[in-house]
Amino acid sequence: MRPLRLDSLEIFEDVVRCGGFRAAALGRGVSSSAISQSISVLEEALGIRLLNRTTRSVAPTEAGEQLLERLRPALYEIRTAVDDLNQLRERPSGTVRINAPGPAADHVLCPLTFEFMKIYPDVNVEIVSDAAIIDIVEQGFDAGVRFGNQLAQDMIAMPLGPALRYAIVASPDYLRKRGRPHSPRDLLQHDCIRRRFPGGTMVTWKFARDGDEVEITPKGRLTLSSAHQELQAALAGSGIAHLFEDYVRDDVEQGRLVELLCDWKQKLPSWYLYYPSRRHTSAAMRAFLEYIRNQRQHPDRR
Repeated sequence: MRPLRLDSLEIFEDVVRCGGFRAAALGRGVSSSAISQSISVLEEALGIRLLNRTTRSVAPTEAGEQLLERLRPALYEIRTAVDDLNQLRERPSGTVRINAPGPAADHVLCPLTFEFMKIYPDVNVEIVSDAAIIDIVEQGFDAGVRFGNQLAQDMIAMPLGPALRYAIVASPDYLRKRGRPHSPRDLLQHDCIRRRFPGGTMVTWKFARDGDEVEITPKGRLTLSSAHQELQAALAGSGIAHLFEDYVRDDVEQGRLVELLCDWKQKLPSWYLYYPSRRHTSAAMRAFLEYIRNQRQHPDRR
């Protein structure tokens, strides 16, 4: 029997959390075969199969589930103990993993992170762009970014910026061919660039003016899944797009896009960084939170 390696237990947890060898390998920066070999060695050392493997999925066996139930609290305590030692260092180290929708990552989180990493050279940051609502604890993230009205009550949250607004835009070429809408309902007669959420639902467009609120389900031939794609489509004259102001500001100022229905903009909640209230916060994450608090208090330093 081979001796049991404690690091293989952490690898086992990673494989289950990530849903497969490849995803776990990417997170660790090693090959899938190395992860598979570690699991095989662990199963041989324990004398029992921990994972059911198919060509499409990996899932824990009953024994694997039982081990995970005891393993997760133990690994958490080990990580906490190691991180407590990190408090004795002059400079925090470690990794901060954050899940955020693409627009929040592009225009708010990435600029903050780039400056933060200059100040804290020993901290690694991983940002995963994902529009789906997930359990950040279960998926191994330190924090997430969402609208303020989408947060669970057991989360601590802090705003990352001002309230947001969507802009309705189209290229001058499109407007010459199809004309200009004068109200939200006019959009139903236009070729709109639609977006589908990861869960399959279609994004609706909401408007407000002088107490009048309108919500439409846009119609159009083109359906996409990201803001970057929508911007490219709008610039190409493929239709009318519904994008955050940050995405289109430069193109509107340069005349590549024309903003429409400006008096119908609806204010949205700001982006919030959120993290679990009942979980130990690492030294790296505490440094990141403190940096964001300072930036909120002194935005001119950014």
